[in-house]
Amino acid sequence: MPEALAPSQALYIGMEVVIAVASVIGNVMVVWAVKINKSLRDTTFCFIVSLALADIAVGALVIPLAITISIGLQTHFYSCLLVACTVLVLTQSSILALLAIAIDRYLRVKIPTSYKRLVTPRRAGVAVVVCWTVAFIVGLTPMLGWNNLWRLQQQNGSLDSDLVITCQFENVISMDYMVYFNFFGWVLPPLVVMLLIYAEIFYMIHKQLNKKVNSHADPNKYYNKELKLAKSLALVLFLFAISWLPLHILNCITLFCPACHKPMFLLYIAILLTHGNSAVNPIVYAFRIKKFRTAFLKIWKQYVCCKEGPVIDTQPSERKEIPDPHTDPLQPPQKEVMKQDPVQKPALQAQNGDPSPTGKESLHMLEQKKI
Repeated sequence: MPEALAPSQALYIGMEVVIAVASVIGNVMVVWAVKINKSLRDTTFCFIVSLALADIAVGALVIPLAITISIGLQTHFYSCLLVACTVLVLTQSSILALLAIAIDRYLRVKIPTSYKRLVTPRRAGVAVVVCWTVAFIVGLTPMLGWNNLWRLQQQNGSLDSDLVITCQFENVISMDYMVYFNFFGWVLPPLVVMLLIYAEIFYMIHKQLNKKVNSHADPNKYYNKELKLAKSLALVLFLFAISWLPLHILNCITLFCPACHKPMFLLYIAILLTHGNSAVNPIVYAFRIKKFRTAFLKIWKQYVCCKEGPVIDTQPSERKEIPDPHTDPLQPPQKEVMKQDPVQKPALQAQNGDPSPTGKESLHMLEQKKI
């Protein structure tokens, strides 16, 4: 008969269920919003959809498996290892999606006049496939041998001949892999690169906005829009960092200070933060990006409340490019000076109501004066 759950464990499981439901519903709405709103179908939102799909998988797959692990289920070693690797794959895909978003926004600000020619939907799709491929390679590396099987076999009585163990993350995943390869190799460097990219983005945007272009408002309007979107996406990155760093710090403590005591409630909080990050992104989109907010309201009113929702833009995304920097935006277009044919001039004068005499009339008047 299974043992009764401790109060802290019961609270942890209850919060995991709430996070799972919120994550699935919120990120399904993100994908749905992009589907019904064609103005959201540019390259940036392609990466946002990839991030949302990873968060849906966290809510629908990873959290139920995490609850199972927390109970201490007896499973085969490689079954438990596959569960742990699934978490690593989805985490890595989220990091790489955030990195792709940061690079996309950098190119949008750095080369605005040639951005659409360089960053095509096809290339964005290829980038998404590459991100997921790298995520699978990094996340499934423990399945290739970098795990705790050898260590468990060295401990007398810790592993039966049929490889049945108590399924816990630290029992199957090597902390050497988690710290040196995963954290120092594939989590921390991308976060640092993204931090530098967003710092450069904000610097370039503020530099452009500080230029005094009083008679031509299009560049300022363009960069103000980019600044607002960059702030929203930087907030998503910030929330991801503060959600995942505590758990990686605990992993470092486990590796470098094995004798140090880690309270279980701290581990529960760190795990909840990582899973909760999957549920907060739709909230950020709703409050910070107007197109998402409008699409969410339409979905809620039309499909949940069965009412007519707000009208949304159904046209494909056609974000205006800023003028070519090599042309002077302050100089009005010059009208082409046409050389008028002397024969056409009288006709034009008559058409415009010009009372001046025509060429023949002037000649006739001169002849009369001579007579």
